[in-house]
Amino acid sequence: MTVMNANEDVDREVVGTSDAGTEPVETQSHDSRTFTAEELSAGQQAHDLDRAHVFHSWQAQGPFTPMTVLAAEGPYVWDGEGRKLLDMSSQLVNTNIGHQHPKVVAAIQEQAAKLCTIAPQHVNDARSEAARLITEVTPGDLDHVFFTNGGADANEHAIRMARLHTGRTKVLSAYRSYHGGTQLAVNVTGDPRRFANDYSAEGIVHFMPAYQYRSYFGATTEAEETQRALQHLEDMITLEGPSNIAALILETVPGTAGIYGPPAGYLEGVRELTSRHGIVFIADEVMAGFGRTGAWFAVDHWGVTPDLLTFAKGVNSGYVPLGGVAISDDIFETFRDRVYPGGLTYSGHPLACAAAVATITAMREEGMIGNAERLGRDIIGPALHEMAQRHPSIGDIRGMGCFWAVELVKDRTTSEPMAAYGGSSPEMNRVIAAMKSGGVLPFANFNRIHVVPPLNTPDDDVCFGLEVLDQALSIADGYVN
Repeated sequence: MTVMNANEDVDREVVGTSDAGTEPVETQSHDSRTFTAEELSAGQQAHDLDRAHVFHSWQAQGPFTPMTVLAAEGPYVWDGEGRKLLDMSSQLVNTNIGHQHPKVVAAIQEQAAKLCTIAPQHVNDARSEAARLITEVTPGDLDHVFFTNGGADANEHAIRMARLHTGRTKVLSAYRSYHGGTQLAVNVTGDPRRFANDYSAEGIVHFMPAYQYRSYFGATTEAEETQRALQHLEDMITLEGPSNIAALILETVPGTAGIYGPPAGYLEGVRELTSRHGIVFIADEVMAGFGRTGAWFAVDHWGVTPDLLTFAKGVNSGYVPLGGVAISDDIFETFRDRVYPGGLTYSGHPLACAAAVATITAMREEGMIGNAERLGRDIIGPALHEMAQRHPSIGDIRGMGCFWAVELVKDRTTSEPMAAYGGSSPEMNRVIAAMKSGGVLPFANFNRIHVVPPLNTPDDDVCFGLEVLDQALSIADGYVN
């Protein structure tokens, strides 16, 4: 595959400034977008106010140096200096349709003029239509939607529903997973972000996932990984007591934990085990859902229907906070005549739901789901696998659609990671810095670079981002033993 040179199709303009501060200053972009000195100054003021007053998530506040964003459009953002960056992170893997999609922006504006907000006990047409559209694309009989504000509370409510439905308490969750930052969700999470908040009081039991590259079961083939991982899970169910387990929650394709899809037969095996023991199967599709993997939901690739499916992020590309739980008929019936003890002031917020309606409609009309599958199959996958032949720092390539991970190692034989589990490293920081210098905003976690562009990113832009990654990997190669 031929990818664009990082310097192709880049215009650089140098324009003078005036005392009035309204003339454009030097900036670099692919479409010659410029910012006035006044706009840049406003960005600096926003940065100063941020550092004075904003408390950021997942950060030590003192040394943190956040990037200011002046503007965003399509697959691009412009930083506080007016530099254009290809957003290969889709922010937090949520801007599935890119930034400022005109149809979604218009829908939010129209809804704001009509009805900005209303209490959730009342019907509003935006929520009704969003629920209809969502249930059209969810698998099986997931025909009912409880709306939340995001993915963490979607998982919290899914677990609450499962516990009330079964009368049981325990919840099984995989290590190397992420399910949210609220108290229950972060305890369900199976990565180091849980550690400081884990008080062992939430009824969560973690099990080892099927992760073939770093197999916990000594597997050497995909078939071995599936068989041994399912045996381990069955043993965990037996030892914890099936009659005590309300739910099993699993990211269909884990996101920040590494984009490691299930080996053949694994997801089907999980479904069989949970069904056999009356355990509610919750598929966490917060990151993988709404086209990210090249299907509406990742479970569609394996033909599996969970009892509950949680979503957020891509449902409206994050334009207005929204999440939810898609509920099976069986669990819905539990609450037909029984009060569900849960709710949110902003459940099904009209602005958020209007954005969801416009997003799903745009995805359909513009063929974004199929385009994501094609990008992964024809461009991203082949390019990354070709890079793996040339870069000894690449230990593993895995993914589908617009959802890929490049795992970097110091030694392919031992699989020693370029950064320790739960941390970063100077080596990874240099790779990330090289990508940003090349004009790409990457998504990185531990020893991995994730290739997760918006689903409608033009081919040439995807190729540009891959070329920048290719160049940055040369830096990583210098640290290989």
